[in-house]
Amino acid sequence: MRQPIVCFFFLLIPVFAHGYVHSDTLRGSNGAGRKWWKVVKYDLSVQFDSSMNNIAGSNTITLRLNVAPGDSMQLDLQSPMQLDSVVTAAGKPGFVREGNVYWVLHPFANAGSGKVQILTAYFHGAPRTAINPPWDGGFVKRKDAGGKPWAAVACQGLGASVWWPCKDAQWEEPDSGMTISYSVPQPLVCVGNGKLIAQKDSAAYTNWKWQVTNPINNYDVSFYIGDYVHWHDTLTGEKGTLDIDYWVLRDNEARARKHFAPVKQMLHGFEYWLGPYPFYADGYKLVEAPYLGMEHQSAVAYGNKYKMGYQGSDRTGTGIGMNFDYILVHESGHEWFGNSITAADIADNWVQEGITTYSESLITEYVLGTEKGKEYCRGEWNNIFNNRPVIGDYGVNQEGAPDMYDKGAAVMYMIRAQMQDDDKFRNLLRGISARFYHGIVTTGQVEQYIEDYSGLRLAPFFNQYLRTSRIPEIEYYIKDGQLSYRFGNIVPDFSLPVSVKSGGKEISLVISGEWKHTKWKGGYNVQFVKDGLFTVK
Repeated sequence: MRQPIVCFFFLLIPVFAHGYVHSDTLRGSNGAGRKWWKVVKYDLSVQFDSSMNNIAGSNTITLRLNVAPGDSMQLDLQSPMQLDSVVTAAGKPGFVREGNVYWVLHPFANAGSGKVQILTAYFHGAPRTAINPPWDGGFVKRKDAGGKPWAAVACQGLGASVWWPCKDAQWEEPDSGMTISYSVPQPLVCVGNGKLIAQKDSAAYTNWKWQVTNPINNYDVSFYIGDYVHWHDTLTGEKGTLDIDYWVLRDNEARARKHFAPVKQMLHGFEYWLGPYPFYADGYKLVEAPYLGMEHQSAVAYGNKYKMGYQGSDRTGTGIGMNFDYILVHESGHEWFGNSITAADIADNWVQEGITTYSESLITEYVLGTEKGKEYCRGEWNNIFNNRPVIGDYGVNQEGAPDMYDKGAAVMYMIRAQMQDDDKFRNLLRGISARFYHGIVTTGQVEQYIEDYSGLRLAPFFNQYLRTSRIPEIEYYIKDGQLSYRFGNIVPDFSLPVSVKSGGKEISLVISGEWKHTKWKGGYNVQFVKDGLFTVK
């Protein structure tokens, strides 16, 4: 975290060094212990002790063998958590530990490609406690205003394997969803993803069983334990009736009901711009969390303390951000980009973070009008560092620059400007949502879709803004009644339309790396309209 107002949520900001080791490859690549099997479903069961420090449980993995299996399976579970045993229909295979990976030794090859198998992993331990959630994640333990326990987890970047055994890869989501059972000390409530399907008291514990119907990313799987109250509502949306549920701390119910009143308008706005809410089967939930926020699928973590803006301030510097709750809007936008559409490699997380950040300006536009939406987005550009590329290194669990948020939003803004057709741009966004619905994508796939739909030649544009940290520089001079201009500091074949003004004269130029010339009678007071990411020398 750099400054309180320039925070980048929902991830751990990566270390800038690039000295990768074997464990980075194990975590970030589809290696020999992963590539031959696909998760069909998880059935996770967890029991918390009275201190919320220790857990014990099991994860039953239904898996499909995609290709000829290897002789061992990579199961991820981070230290200090311990894998106790593994059980299959054929017995209890052995396993060996290598750092945060357990290699399960089993004759999977005997089953043959295409077959479905079931494996149950039993585990226990005291998961890592979050140092600075959600950026430096793990288990989060607090007390509410009345001194009652309040606990949750935030683990994007760090990984779900910090607390339960799984195939801890962003590209791997269970096709058929999962069930999640949490046993917590009475009288505490435990909220999870999806819909509550059972609640059962036993001795001093209550078991809360939640069901997720849709595919879900590992880091989205979450719990919230506390003295919660709940109310239910519905939204008539594009795909019918959407269940909306709110879970907040008991003492905050009155203020929460008032603060969350704009939720329906927000969801209508997202559906207008991005298409139908992606998880009608699992519903939409807001859950008060003991940290700032996270995009946990169908159970969005909210911790902005019922303030407008970002913790009571406007990170755009425009004042427009004080018209809505930043965390409420941003985290909810991730249901479309991040949860429904997920980057295959975290190096491509700009797809999730950049488009979601741009969606903040779309909601602003939906409520306050087009010009306010544009101004809001341009204000975010002040937070861009341009110190390294937006896209990170592939296959080593390495994100790109934190600029993936605001620079990613700027990329979408500039694509819209080049299309010069707001209706077509809206349909582009809705088309991406439909084409990659509940899907795992690469940057290349998204780029190609945008190029094909828009009809624009954008490969150099994407290379400039996503794969380098260079910002185009306009060089120009006026001589003999001509304005001469070009871009410097660019990749080959880059060009961008730019408006130029002088007095009452304004023209649009397509500027590239080659010197171009146009007749000019506007005088020497030349102003290049800063409606994109570039500088003027």
